This record gives sequence, structure tokens and C-alpha cells, in this order.
Amino acid sequence: ISVLSAVEGLEIAVPELRHVVVPATLVILLALFVCQRYGTARVGGVFGPIMIVWFATIGALGAIEIAHAPEILLAFNPWHGVQVFVHHPTAGFLVLGAVVLAITGAEALYADMGHFGRGPIRLAWFGVVLPALLLNYFGQGALLLRIPEAVENPFYLLAPRSLLYPLLVLATLAAIVASQAHISGAFSLTHQCVQLRYSHRVSIVHTSRSQAGQIYIPSVNTALMVGCLLLVMSFRSSTALGAAYGIAVTGTMAITTVLFAALARQRWRWSLWRIAGVAGGLLFIDLAFASANLTKVRQGGWVPLAIAAGLFL
Repeated sequence: ISVLSAVEGLEIAVPELRHVVVPATLVILLALFVCQRYGTARVGGVFGPIMIVWFATIGALGAIEIAHAPEILLAFNPWHGVQVFVHHPTAGFLVLGAVVLAITGAEALYADMGHFGRGPIRLAWFGVVLPALLLNYFGQGALLLRIPEAVENPFYLLAPRSLLYPLLVLATLAAIVASQAHISGAFSLTHQCVQLRYSHRVSIVHTSRSQAGQIYIPSVNTALMVGCLLLVMSFRSSTALGAAYGIAVTGTMAITTVLFAALARQRWRWSLWRIAGVAGGLLFIDLAFASANLTKVRQGGWVPLAIAAGLFL
């Protein structure tokens, strides 16, 4: 969904190239998975600077647009959200299924926590990622206040016409880096599952002489590659893929909260009242988002449910 949404910028830059979006996405994803066997150590040094430039760019574009419509900052007041639910309860509930996509993605940071530790993850999130995302999302809102027609693609329309092509290239590179983080995380989690005997043994290739976390698992890589290519060919747009992604990520959030509650009770010996206060509050939010996304099951949300059921069985 990240690579596809990045390449969809072509539709804004050159509408005549709309038909190229899906083939270009397939080529990029195929190349990304094929290169996994060579390890990420060689290109890892390039990833950091790319992401710094990416977040600085999207933050700056958002800040410029906020300056044009500073009234968007009133959205910091949660009372506006409350009023939506009071006056339009059904619409407000359904909107949760869409806005959830704006708060996802942070889970990718935690997939590789075993490699980096909590310190770097927290520094990256609070120092770089969160401020840049807030500026960009508020900037998109400011743009829509001024030009409602920009709803076609408010992210790319934040940029001046002259910067559209560089932004398209940068967004694609950032999507590749983000995809690499997910692939590496899948390798890491599978490795841990094998060690904990939650999964059967698989072939694990260490691609670095010095970094234990630099691994490559051919079977996982192949399964991810086939799955991603099939999803892109089936859904053909990031908007359509959003239904499947929303179900997958909200389900994961709810399950993680339940697992946290079990851990807090069994390992940390928390009281039931303390667990209810912490995990109950989180689960209320998780289930609200998850239930709002259940309306998308027929539009593609059944795909992650079917994959999860297959893995579980």
C-alpha cells in the first residue's frame, strides 16, 4: 500500500500515465524482494539520510500550507471530534474506519525494536516522525479548507507543480525504505517464532558477519513477494487496499492490547483494576476502530482475515 500510494503520484503529475501505476509498482516490489538475499547492510547507510530528507520535506510542505490557513490548528481541540459524534453518530462511527489509516504505521517502528532498543525508537518517533506527520496532516487539512477540490490527492497537491516530480521520486524511495523495514521485521519475528518453537524450522541465512539481526529467510521472502504482488494486481489502488489494511492493522492493535493485559496479569502481577484502567482504555479505542473497519470486510477486508485464519489453522 505504501509503494502503490507513492507511485500513484504519477496520476497527478501526468494523468495520461495512469495505466503505468500498477506495472511500475509491481516492478519496484519485485526488485525489492529479489534484492533481499544480498542483505540490507550495504544499502542501510543510505536509508537514514533518505528518511531524514523525507520527513523534513513533508513537514516543511505541511508547515507552508498551515501558514496559509492557520485556522486548521483549531483541530487540536478534541471538542470538534466530540461534536461530530453527538450530531452525526453514524457518520462519525464510519469515519473512524477512514481516519484509522492516519494513525497507523507506527507499529513498523516496533517490528525492529529487538535490533535497536527502545532509546533509538523513541528518539526517532518523538524527535522526527511524529512532528513531521502532524505538520503534514494539518497541512493537508489546511489545503482542503482553502481548496476542497484537492481532495483528489491532498498529499501530492501540497507541493508546487515544479516540485511534484522530485516529491514523487522521494515518496517512492521512502516507501521502499518503509517496505524494507516491514520485510526485515517479518524475518526477525519469524526467527523469534522458530526459537520459541511457535513455528516449524525454516532456512535462515545470516547476511552479515558482525550484525546478528541481519538475516534473510527465503521462504518468508517468497511468501511475502507472492502475496504483495497478488494484492497489487487484485486491488490496483491504495484506496481499495485500504480496506484490507484497515482490518489487518486494527485487528493487530486489539490483539496486542489483549496480550498486554495477559502479560501484565501473569508476569507483572498487576491488579485487575489497574489492568482494566490501562488495557481497558486502550481496548475501547482499538475495538472502536476495529468495529468501524468491519464494514469493509466485503470490499477486501476478508483478505487479511482469510490469511490469518490459514496461518492459525
